[in-house]
Amino acid sequence: MFAGYQGGPAAASSDLNRPELMEEVKLYRSARERENYDNIADLYAVVNTLQCLEKAYIKDSVTPKEYTAACSKLLVQYKAAFKQVQGEEFPSIEAFVKKCRLDCPAALERIKEDRPITIKDDKGNTSKCIADIVSLFITIMDKLRLEIRAMDEIHPDMRELMETMNRLSLLPADFEGKVKVRQWLDTLGSMQASDELTDVQVRQMLFDLESAYGSFNGVLHNA
Repeated sequence: MFAGYQGGPAAASSDLNRPELMEEVKLYRSARERENYDNIADLYAVVNTLQCLEKAYIKDSVTPKEYTAACSKLLVQYKAAFKQVQGEEFPSIEAFVKKCRLDCPAALERIKEDRPITIKDDKGNTSKCIADIVSLFITIMDKLRLEIRAMDEIHPDMRELMETMNRLSLLPADFEGKVKVRQWLDTLGSMQASDELTDVQVRQMLFDLESAYGSFNGVLHNA
């Protein structure tokens, strides 16, 4: 048994005396290569998470409301992540999935339709508005958490959020989210471009946006 094996304690000891064998093997040789691997990992994680979400919804492990909100957010994240790796190596998401050996038919179908399965298709108009609204909510809240609070850095996104919600026909005129966003637009509109929100205002705006985002997801669930 193990005929011809020349190893043993002596061989192991010999290997320990060769420091080059203990060196960490790096996948990258430059900062650019490292960033590329990070981007690939991000996209892989988003697609894999989307696949798991689809399977969870099929098994009734998540409610339609939770599914719609999570799926809408993941589709926005997918678009951003894929842009970072799209090129000669990965011209399409199908090429990426094949090379990375990802088994994710449900995720690919969701990406192709570009909308949660709970949202009816209307030639893409509603699904685009929903994706834009989700993206804007996330963008504004992320900015506030990163302490980006100048009027001219928040107002454009807030205005676009208001305009996009107004275009989405399934949102009622008295929708809570519209009311809160309109109030903050008025507040920002009274400020100078270089003025910054106070700590109290940032905390309140985050609270109002999170509440509005939750209400928005509730409307999607009942649509």
